[in-house]
Amino acid sequence: MIIDTHVHCFAAPDDARFPAHQRAPYRPTTAATPEHLLACMDGAGVARAIIVHPEPYQDDYRYLEHCLTIGAGRFAGTCLFFAEDPDAATKLAALAKRAPLIAARVHAYAPGRLPPFGKPELRALWRAAADAGLAMQLHFEPRWAPGFTPLIDEFRSTTVIIDHLGRPLQGTEEEHQVVVRWADKPNTIVKLSALSEVTQYPHRDLTPAIRALTGAYGAGRMMWGGAFSAASTPASCVADQERARRHLVHLTHADQELIMGGTATRVFGFST
Repeated sequence: MIIDTHVHCFAAPDDARFPAHQRAPYRPTTAATPEHLLACMDGAGVARAIIVHPEPYQDDYRYLEHCLTIGAGRFAGTCLFFAEDPDAATKLAALAKRAPLIAARVHAYAPGRLPPFGKPELRALWRAAADAGLAMQLHFEPRWAPGFTPLIDEFRSTTVIIDHLGRPLQGTEEEHQVVVRWADKPNTIVKLSALSEVTQYPHRDLTPAIRALTGAYGAGRMMWGGAFSAASTPASCVADQERARRHLVHLTHADQELIMGGTATRVFGFST
């Protein structure tokens, strides 16, 4: 069973029901709807998808809940709350009760928008996710990875999903080694996603990082995420899968199948 664990959906810019947040760091110009996603999934043999709540909506979940309703039974979601919001834990718990969520996401890549590392607020958000039975999903540049280590250690029974391979191309090899060493922590899982080509900026080959991560984590602790967008077609979604598998040619077919869906099925408790 193929599962795409990283999908962003966006409403049309002129859809007044689902406006971008006033603090949105970017604003999509075209819609990438759940209906379009389902059509692409059907044509590409993808059984399930994780809707990763995108930053333009900040902590407004109306569009996420709309998507999860459209894709009921095939979609699950992630949420995005901000630790500095004193009501974040309460809001997270309420959303987790009414929507099929699998993770709470935290970003650490823009110096002016970092989570409060080492402070009680971030721990409280992590605790709220753990109490709700959610994983913590981390999207960061490697230089910020050490700030998460104490919480990964403290909440050892809470799954931690590392987005986009830990962004190896946005840091030095030494910085990314922190992510590789997290393989010693059994609650960590790496997402094989954001698979840029050497022809794309920053014009670096992902192969060494992928080999290091597959060697450290093993296929049973890795999962695939595609590149769905407004421009996607069933054919492009098949091509996304083929691109991922080209990075996994050093693995057995069985291990590739774990990454393409088996790990997500186990971790998120999906029925087969």
